[in-house]
Amino acid sequence: MPCPLSRSRLRSTAAVLTTLSALAATSLGSGPSVAEPFAAAPCALQRTEAHHSEGLDTWNAAYPKPARSLDAVMVFLSFPDSVPLTTPAELTADHFPATSRFFARASYGRFSLRPHALRHWIRMPRPSPSYVIQRDWSPEHRAAYLRDALAAADAQVDFSRYDIVYFVADPDAPGVDSDATKVVNLDAPLRADGTNIRRVVTVFEQHPPDRLVLAHETGHVFDLPDLYQRPADGKGDWDTYVGDWDLMGSQFALAPDLFGWHKWKLGWLQSRQVACVREAGPTRLTLEPLGAGPGSPAVGAAGAPAFGVGGGTKLAVVRTGADSALAFEARGPVGNDVGVCRPGILVYRVRSGAASGGGPVEVVDAHPDSEACWESSVYPPLADAPVGVGESFTVPGDGVRVEVEGRTASGAWTVKITTG
Repeated sequence: MPCPLSRSRLRSTAAVLTTLSALAATSLGSGPSVAEPFAAAPCALQRTEAHHSEGLDTWNAAYPKPARSLDAVMVFLSFPDSVPLTTPAELTADHFPATSRFFARASYGRFSLRPHALRHWIRMPRPSPSYVIQRDWSPEHRAAYLRDALAAADAQVDFSRYDIVYFVADPDAPGVDSDATKVVNLDAPLRADGTNIRRVVTVFEQHPPDRLVLAHETGHVFDLPDLYQRPADGKGDWDTYVGDWDLMGSQFALAPDLFGWHKWKLGWLQSRQVACVREAGPTRLTLEPLGAGPGSPAVGAAGAPAFGVGGGTKLAVVRTGADSALAFEARGPVGNDVGVCRPGILVYRVRSGAASGGGPVEVVDAHPDSEACWESSVYPPLADAPVGVGESFTVPGDGVRVEVEGRTASGAWTVKITTG
């Protein structure tokens, strides 16, 4: 589900469809919770039944794992009540190659998202207002939309070839609400071309769209949670949990690279790159900037990013409970974080028992009495949250102290973490 703007702009098929029941990505689970062994480090929280749990001792096999190249199909849907004002090629360019580049940088080149976009519109059978498209979409109307979209596209798309499905609606049709973009999970998977479709990304974005919105939604396809807070009355600030520090909090973030915890969950950080701080007393570490690729980033063919092998410590973790931990990582102006407001060592809490949208990650503000980058940050009070060089900070309630002692010649951060 897209996050609202904080500043300037709020912003054969028939056999399948008899059992369709669509559920929003931010509300309930999607399909069986199948465990595959994954991280064995002592600070790896266990995955729980919470929707998009931040536990990473196992991988939920109901979701595609972005540890290889995955193929995504973009299907463009028009309606009989409206003539599109844009072309599929223009809408494709709204999202690609930007989305693929984001994941290539975030994964250090370990994951490739390959889009396959149709070049023509596929006509839906009913006028756009009949689907009552909106942010809090009813299951009945979502089911009708997916039923008609799959039926219309099935003759022209071999869904068995793709790992991810994007249904992109004509943004200028009168019944299309740009706030309704989201991942729809399915209790009973759709079945087309001999394959199960467990979730669909329904795209209703304007042209041009919200920045990095498709990367945010694709993160849900990989079992990542929403990190924003939705106020009960729809009013107030949505970005109080993590501010600018992760794409899953806001696609408008100044530093949208995924948390190191998420990179570990997705398999982009190896356990050897995670320091589990277990002993009482001080532990000295050298943390490489999270956004820098393993080894020295280089430029590959045709300007594509190329990444060396290896990589030092990117994440430090202190276990604080059965389903909770503190994480420490170095954030600076590199990779997806080139627009970062204040570099330093970012501290955040992780709770594996908290569901998507319920605060599974919360950034700890090392400068609670100040704010920064108020003209561009989605939440200025957290824009200066990291601990800077020469500073020390004790995490409230946990008694864990972090001191940033300096920088190395290569740009890494030297840190001392002291536990009780």
